[in-house]
Amino acid sequence: MKTKFRNKPRIFMVKGTKLKDFGKIYLDNNEMISFITKSGRECDFMAKNWGYYLSPSLNSRLKKQGFKAALVVNETNQIYVNVVEKNKISEFKKYLNTHQASKIICWLDEWFKD
Repeated sequence: MKTKFRNKPRIFMVKGTKLKDFGKIYLDNNEMISFITKSGRECDFMAKNWGYYLSPSLNSRLKKQGFKAALVVNETNQIYVNVVEKNKISEFKKYLNTHQASKIICWLDEWFKD
């Protein structure tokens, strides 16, 4: 793994939200980074020789960490996968309506029933 962090983040605005770009992480195949929320929940990102795992299993490990995964579309038909803390779903829906004019296509952890 290599990193290229900025001494001072690049700050920019997207639809009224201030974002801070702190730099880059370069992962080799089978290297993983875990992102941890203030509440201690984890979400992993792993490099493979064919691309990336963007999260742990949506209907098992991610769910056990207290997250739900949503497939979301915005007003220009761009599609995103968002990972939401279960206790913050109402905040997430407010964010989609207020800042993004986006809607939930489906909750991915509920989509597949075995």
